[in-house]
Amino acid sequence: MRNRPDTVMLFAAGFGTRMRPLTDTRPKPLIEVAGQSLLDHALAQCAIPQITRRAVNAHYLGGQIAAAAESRRLLLSQERDRILDTGGGLKAALPLMGHPEAVFTMNTDAVWTGPLAMATLADAWDPERMDGLLLLCPPERAVGHALNSGFAMDDAGKLSWAPELAYTGAQILATRAVADCADEVFSVKAAWEDAMAAGRLFGVIHPGMWCDVGHPGGIAEAEAMLADV
Repeated sequence: MRNRPDTVMLFAAGFGTRMRPLTDTRPKPLIEVAGQSLLDHALAQCAIPQITRRAVNAHYLGGQIAAAAESRRLLLSQERDRILDTGGGLKAALPLMGHPEAVFTMNTDAVWTGPLAMATLADAWDPERMDGLLLLCPPERAVGHALNSGFAMDDAGKLSWAPELAYTGAQILATRAVADCADEVFSVKAAWEDAMAAGRLFGVIHPGMWCDVGHPGGIAEAEAMLADV
């Protein structure tokens, strides 16, 4: 049953503007933190038996991402003409991934401690109730993250918009809303809005620490967090 996701989509096509000047010559997913690229930190969070296929998209400095994908045996979705944002990037990659009914997705600009992100999501996923399941982190464990936006979660796990919990960039998402979207360039937030309106957008809390490595100073913050483990 494809509602039990077995594929992860890694988002790696962005320009990494906030990470400049480091991203002038290298895409952000290949920036190193504690001796590992951010792409490899993300892949480490996907090391669960349920995930048997791994895909990545590329646009900015895409040749470097393509080489990294080949060496790591990742499916590659090249956004050659223009960047498609997260929703459009996922939509474009669906044929490559075999049109799954639901997928894991992950941003490639963070480091983690604690249980594997995808294991936490997989354990909580219930396709009968959910169209989206987002992995969230409370502010006290979200290193270097200014909680200007985010989610509130009720006692049943349903989400609404409120700056209470940070989105970590990891989720399980039913692909129907993405596949049916008429736009080519759009954010996954469009699918979240649909799921939220239907009462089918849920969250689960990451039990460990999480650091958003969105700017050069975030590298030192992330390395300090990892050193404390």
